[in-house]
Amino acid sequence: MEQVNIVGKRSGEGFVAHKNDLVDALARTQADRVMLFNDNITLGRKGFLAYLKALAGSNIVKVVPASNGAKGVKVVCGNHEGYLPGEAWIKDKVPLTFNEVRVSPSNAVMPNLGSVELADAISRVVGFASIEEAKPVLQCIRFHQSEGKLTLIASDGFELAEVSLNFEAGEAEAEALIYASELRAIIPALRKAKRVKVSFEQKATDEGGLVTKLLLIDTELIRYKFYSQDGEYPDYEKVIPNEFVATASLDTKAMMKACQSLLSFWYDDQTKPLYRALTLTIGEGKVTIEAKEDRGKAVIEADTSGQVKVAVSGKYLLQALRTCGGIADVSIANASSPIVFSTNGYRCLVMPILLPDKAEAPTEAEAEAIAEAEPEGKRKRKRKAKVAVA
Repeated sequence: MEQVNIVGKRSGEGFVAHKNDLVDALARTQADRVMLFNDNITLGRKGFLAYLKALAGSNIVKVVPASNGAKGVKVVCGNHEGYLPGEAWIKDKVPLTFNEVRVSPSNAVMPNLGSVELADAISRVVGFASIEEAKPVLQCIRFHQSEGKLTLIASDGFELAEVSLNFEAGEAEAEALIYASELRAIIPALRKAKRVKVSFEQKATDEGGLVTKLLLIDTELIRYKFYSQDGEYPDYEKVIPNEFVATASLDTKAMMKACQSLLSFWYDDQTKPLYRALTLTIGEGKVTIEAKEDRGKAVIEADTSGQVKVAVSGKYLLQALRTCGGIADVSIANASSPIVFSTNGYRCLVMPILLPDKAEAPTEAEAEAIAEAEPEGKRKRKRKAKVAVA
């Protein structure tokens, strides 16, 4: 449920407002149905928005209930007067998502976060949430308020992202689990907002005294209301290493280019390029990135401490580097512990992978001995096979 807050004047059961303000507000909402006049009339949002944009003649629009006895909306804009029937632009497949339009002389929002700051935080973690239906909790982003910090966490079980923001709110601890799919769409709207206030709310339901948790995001035009999902988020702190054997401070953009080049090399397996493994070696003032079977290598200069070698999926590595941006610190405890990327209040964990040991190739003498021990016919077939492949 979303609430559109328009600065304007009441006109009976309807309202008078600046047309551009109403258009701007409806363009930022994500719901597909608009409710007017205390939820008495419902219109399709996209159709209503296109209708308002097409209106000409005045910058002021008046929206009131239809006066001809029918259930609908009367719209006046300059010398234009139109009537919209209830349920206009609503088809059977239009999702049941709603926003309600409210009008008041002023709408003051006391911000406790920067709007762009919140948009960036959501964008950095939303891609790490799981897409598996069997993991409903991991499909969510965890919003956690504690000790003057708002922390956002997302994980799919193989990688994890965490970002902490300074947060002016009450001392009481609160949290909400919100589906990542619901949050993706509000990122562009938050970037356009001037003021943002984030708060948590609890509501007691009528059935058995159960409590529903809500996350509220208020801007000067819209109130976004998200219902928290049931469940308990995993205790991810237990998997984060406390001590590291090697660290490196490096340019993520340079490392991304090197990784993309190595992942694009031709392979004779069916593995998709992004899922191929890369081996990282930290030590001696550099980070060495290698593709499998010595098919490519790149060296990135870095400030390093200690030495370690670890393998990681190219897809997870690129996502971590992309969300860090700029200069980031990479810390590794051992070849089987999560790789930790961190920068400016942002932390990302990626699980490494174990590569099979390379089988030792036989020496030339051993190869000749094996060939002599084989029957003549078998040796001929092998030679023919080699020729055929060549």
